[in-house]
Amino acid sequence: MSKRVRFLFSIAAAIAAASLLAASLRRRAQPPRLPDQLLPGPMAARNRSFVLWLHGLGDSGPANEPIRTFFAAPEFRHTKWAFPSAPNSPVSCNNGAVMPSWFDIHELPLSPGSPQDESGVIKAVENVHAMIDREVAAGIHPDNIFVCGFSQGGALTLASVLLYPKTLGGGAVFSGWVPFGSSVIERISPEARKTPILWSHGIADQVVLFEAGQAGPPFLQSAGISCEFKAYPDLGHSIAKEELSSLEAWIKGRLKASQDKQS
Repeated sequence: MSKRVRFLFSIAAAIAAASLLAASLRRRAQPPRLPDQLLPGPMAARNRSFVLWLHGLGDSGPANEPIRTFFAAPEFRHTKWAFPSAPNSPVSCNNGAVMPSWFDIHELPLSPGSPQDESGVIKAVENVHAMIDREVAAGIHPDNIFVCGFSQGGALTLASVLLYPKTLGGGAVFSGWVPFGSSVIERISPEARKTPILWSHGIADQVVLFEAGQAGPPFLQSAGISCEFKAYPDLGHSIAKEELSSLEAWIKGRLKASQDKQS
């Protein structure tokens, strides 16, 4: 099997897995949400939160929207969700084929030593920061903002929260990797170093190798950043319901802490 065929098979399998998950999620009912304008002013500012979800290579934002149905707890009644889509760009590891991609990927499977498109990552980070800034300007406290992403979106999540100048509620990386070198550490602000990271990775992942995920916590530790790493046996390059349940509990805990601090 040629390298190109192996890559296309890996991407097709990953997208198929994500599609199956999305189909199962659509069967879950969306919890009712109270419009922000019906809340008293101070309560609206304190209780509103924002979750930004960044999809993987070749995927789209709308295809990931069913993920929000997993977050049915009362803490999410006033949460605003955003599922943006990456621009269509040529991808080197697919011989320049054009597909939705936040930045270029030079090779698959991804390992700790894979070459990185750092300039492309930084450009994508600027776009993510613009989305966050809009929500902050609209009155959502940075402590109530969470950036989450799968695969390429997970790598962009990590870069975005590390390079944002303020402390955010958290960044959740699913099957992602560190998309730049250690030289970036000096660019991380003291406030950004306080943003907690949740990192989830399947041990059986053959697209973004588990070793690439394992390289994340030591990188973050060297920058003085807290990271909770969760390994999932037998999980390939996809998202398990258990991961989303863990994410829901993780965000709930941080929303409560944020609201207590702002009270």
